[in-house]
Amino acid sequence: MKVSTRNQLRGVVSAITPGAVNAEVTLDINGAPLVAIITNESVQSLGLAVGMEAFALIKASFVILATEDGGLKTSARNRLCGAIERITEGAVNTEVVLALDGGTRLTAVITCESATDLGFVEGGRACALIKAPHVILAVKD
Repeated sequence: MKVSTRNQLRGVVSAITPGAVNAEVTLDINGAPLVAIITNESVQSLGLAVGMEAFALIKASFVILATEDGGLKTSARNRLCGAIERITEGAVNTEVVLALDGGTRLTAVITCESATDLGFVEGGRACALIKAPHVILAVKD
């Protein structure tokens, strides 16, 4: 299967916490935890279990970027930090590629104004904030 999401992160399921309707699934992405909220039915249909490989699919437009130094408190469950590897400016939006501390690449699309206001430069540091319900999980057949 090919998908249009820019971010396809390979990880290992490290925890599954079932709830009444949804489950919280934590993947270990090269040493960094990434939490997804999916339905219990999806946990079953994907056959998810601790220790198995899974993929996190995240649209670049769902990734919020912040400066690393901020002391910012948010409701986003996921905070992945790294070095800014590449910045590509467009007419309205800017694409920012982070080389996460564990070696994985993560792409965000933010407005040009935000990239300027945050002072992002290649080689600088930034953190990606991702809400757990915005993470789609997939497994190989």
